[in-house]
Amino acid sequence: MNLPPPPGPPPRHHVLSVLVENRAGVLARVAGLFARRGYNIFSLAVAPTQDDRFSRLTVVVDVESAPLEQVVKQLNKLVNVIKISELDPRDSVERELVLLTVRAAPEVRHQVTSLVDLFEGHVLDVGVDELTISVEDHPGRLDDLEELLRPFGIVDIQRTGRVALPKLDPGGGPGRGTA
Repeated sequence: MNLPPPPGPPPRHHVLSVLVENRAGVLARVAGLFARRGYNIFSLAVAPTQDDRFSRLTVVVDVESAPLEQVVKQLNKLVNVIKISELDPRDSVERELVLLTVRAAPEVRHQVTSLVDLFEGHVLDVGVDELTISVEDHPGRLDDLEELLRPFGIVDIQRTGRVALPKLDPGGGPGRGTA
């Protein structure tokens, strides 16, 4: 059953799922293509797929800096690119991991851990006045968490970059997007 996409603001980013040959230098060629064209990469994640011959790149590109058709046309020129799919954020499942070290003196530590619990995160390390936490969630929710933790003092932060797959059709097959 194909439902119309939910209403919402237009996406600020193109989310591309790019299936490539799992070979040395492919990532450098893709990144070089974006750099030469002046396209701003907002996020880039890459890992092998279930088939060791291929890797999947999830590339998030700023809509303002890169017309989608031009990006796809340029990527298709690369020899090692097998398939490119745009993933509409409304029709895909997106996740990102963030690691944060936050100031958390003993008198406010419970407030920080309550926020971590609310976002289903984990405390990974405890110092005298700091906590290192990890949270995996939708990128927008990680933005929200970051804003909530900012008043405590973020000492260090690292985000992995977005990964995404198309939502599944409740009937058992792939959803509207295909990867």
